[in-house]
Amino acid sequence: MDLFEALRLDELSLGLANLSMFPYFEIAHYVVSVVALREQPGAVEVSRVSPLACWFSSMLFCFGGAVLSGIMLAEPPVAPLSNSTSVLLASVVWYLVFYCPMDLVYCCAALLPLRLVLSGMKEVTRTWKVLGGVTQAHGKYKDSLLVMIAIGWAKGAGGGLISNFEQLVRGVWRPETNELLKMSYPTKITLIGAVLFALQQTHYLPLQKHHLMLIYTVFTVVNKSRMMLTGSSTSPFATIESALYKTLFTGYSPYAALTGEVKQACIVDGATNGAASTAASKDSDENGSAGRQISPADRQSRSLKAKEESKNATTTKYKKTD
Repeated sequence: MDLFEALRLDELSLGLANLSMFPYFEIAHYVVSVVALREQPGAVEVSRVSPLACWFSSMLFCFGGAVLSGIMLAEPPVAPLSNSTSVLLASVVWYLVFYCPMDLVYCCAALLPLRLVLSGMKEVTRTWKVLGGVTQAHGKYKDSLLVMIAIGWAKGAGGGLISNFEQLVRGVWRPETNELLKMSYPTKITLIGAVLFALQQTHYLPLQKHHLMLIYTVFTVVNKSRMMLTGSSTSPFATIESALYKTLFTGYSPYAALTGEVKQACIVDGATNGAASTAASKDSDENGSAGRQISPADRQSRSLKAKEESKNATTTKYKKTD
């Protein structure tokens, strides 16, 4: 690409493409993932009650993308755990974050300068994971663009996509947090990356792989740093998403007028019934109050009438028996 050559970025992009993720970038990924787990509500209590459940949740956070993509490709879901070195590193990070004396590791990782560096390194690993998933799917399904996007998305954001299963491990059931219902920023940016790398892999995007890796990595790292420094969780694509949603997925409904009439009728009926019940209650209250205001003379006359009626009934009964 001439622009990269003019800016002398071609060598930088090649160096980034040949950069090894192990061990430093992988450790940064594990630290950020386990810290994110610790900051989940109730995670610290689970770590004290059941360390095994906490460890398993940490492994899902660290290797969730590989597990999910393996399931989608009909591969053993435990294959990512076959790398003993990676599992050992992730386990050490998990223990230090949750059980280090005086919480030294967690307090250090929570510091903003160090957290910025670790989050930036994790975003670099996201590029490799998405590209690895797209390449893996391309090796099996060369002409299936949808499969490549799905596998790249799953491998790059699998920890978020299987968050409901991870929550079940900790005894939490919150289906409203499903990433498909309300996507978080990492899930969205991973999906965009999967689409771009899949288009480049199928030659629909006229861009070299290492150039696209540099562009995508720089964008994710810079935007993540901006969001952390400003404390904002707003996606940079919020305006575009809103415009597309209003254009493609909303519109005038032919039943809107009918729905409005029905609602108005229900409102009128409710108001009428409410007024009637109010009037009835008022009448009953008035009758009750009138009953409560009977004078002593009326009460005496009513008691005398009741006695006479009972005497008449008795005499009538005797006459019938005779």
